[in-house]
This record gives sequence, C-alpha cells and structure tokens, in this order.
Amino acid sequence: MPDVNRGNRPLSPHMSIYRPQLTSITSILTRITGTALLAGALLTVWWFLSAATSPEYFAFADGLITSFLGDLIMALSVWALWYHALAGLRHLVWDSGRGLEIETAEKMGWVIIALSIGFTLITLLVVGG
Repeated sequence: MPDVNRGNRPLSPHMSIYRPQLTSITSILTRITGTALLAGALLTVWWFLSAATSPEYFAFADGLITSFLGDLIMALSVWALWYHALAGLRHLVWDSGRGLEIETAEKMGWVIIALSIGFTLITLLVVGG
C-alpha cells in the first residue's frame, strides 16, 4: 500500500532545529582532513614530477609551492596530518570501548584540536626555523 502521508512528514533532524555537537563536527573534520591530505600529497607529487621534467617547469612549480599561498597550503596540510593522525588514535581508543561517554568524547575532541594546533606550531617552528 502506498504511503499517502509521505509529503507531510517532518524531516529528522531538520537543519533549523539541529545543533551540531563537537563530536559530529570533529567526525566531519576527520573526513575533510583525510581528503585534504590526498590533495596535499598530489601537490607534492606534482612538485617532484616537475623536478624530473625540466628546470623551467620545476622553477614554475617551485615558485607556486614556495609562494604565500603554497606556504599556507603546506602549513594547513601539516595541521591536517596531525589532526587526522590524532583523530585516528581517538578512534582506536573508541574501538576498545573506552571514552564513549558524551563528556569524555567531548573532552577528547577538544584535546585533539588543541594538540593538533600545538604539534603543528612545533613542527613549523622546527622545520621552518
């Protein structure tokens, strides 16, 4: 029998009433950083391939990579790497059945955000220093 009330049912959760939690935001951010890491890796491979192509093409690629925009992309890639790695460790903890309480999961989310920023700054200072 067809569902005659299909158009009258509310969407759940509807975007006007749904408030994202830290755990959902960090989960989405983990997926975004994973995709961004792939883009950063492809950019690095392109840079290496340009070195094997010709000195002129390498100068072009190196100019882009070492520009302000390139430096920004690489710095964000370092942050994405740290964030994604720490989020992966958090998921390993969750897979063991620990840290699944809402308060603990939220604290772990804030710790991952803080550590990823801190580790990124340390990495950039050590490598860029």
